[in-house]
Amino acid sequence: MKKYLLMTISMATVLVACGPKIYKSAEFDNALGKHKTVAILPADVTTQLRPNEAKKLSAEQIADISQKTGYDIQDKMYSWFLRRSGKFQYTVTFQDVNRTNALLKEAGISYNDLASKDRGEIAKILGVDAVLQNRSRMEKPMSEGAAVAVGVIFGAWGNTNKVETTINIHDGKSANLLWKYDYEASGSVGSSTTKLVDALMRNAAKKFPYSAK
Repeated sequence: MKKYLLMTISMATVLVACGPKIYKSAEFDNALGKHKTVAILPADVTTQLRPNEAKKLSAEQIADISQKTGYDIQDKMYSWFLRRSGKFQYTVTFQDVNRTNALLKEAGISYNDLASKDRGEIAKILGVDAVLQNRSRMEKPMSEGAAVAVGVIFGAWGNTNKVETTINIHDGKSANLLWKYDYEASGSVGSSTTKLVDALMRNAAKKFPYSAK
């Protein structure tokens, strides 16, 4: 019985996510009241592999994995909002990610350019009032997108992953960071982008700034 109890506690610990941390700027309430349309950018993803795993891939392949995962997270976040638009009321409209990516491409802004681009400039290009972006740092590739990137099944490395992930919202006019939600997940929630986004957004939903009261 004691052995079974210890195993249960250990399994529960693996699947637990650390409590979120939220930052809100002083201009938060005033700025958000003016937002009508928000663009979701491709996620900024960093993939950290163990030395023996990294040897199997080139730097270009690892970068490709991160990029594909970034677009996958963007798509899953947009889908999450669409699926719940009937249940939850949002005070803004989220721009279709296909349009977002098409406008970025038209403006000559690549995935790698996003990290250094002024958020006000990006918002102007996209014609939105604010931009939302996820940033994720993970210990191994996720199963979705990553397998396509290099033509192998990364599930061989295991189904679990530790992910430090953040939602950032920048005002389109001032380009200032308005809201930041930090979340750390491990266990099965880190095995795919779908599970990661579902876990992240479920936890962020009650504090999400665009949820109608």
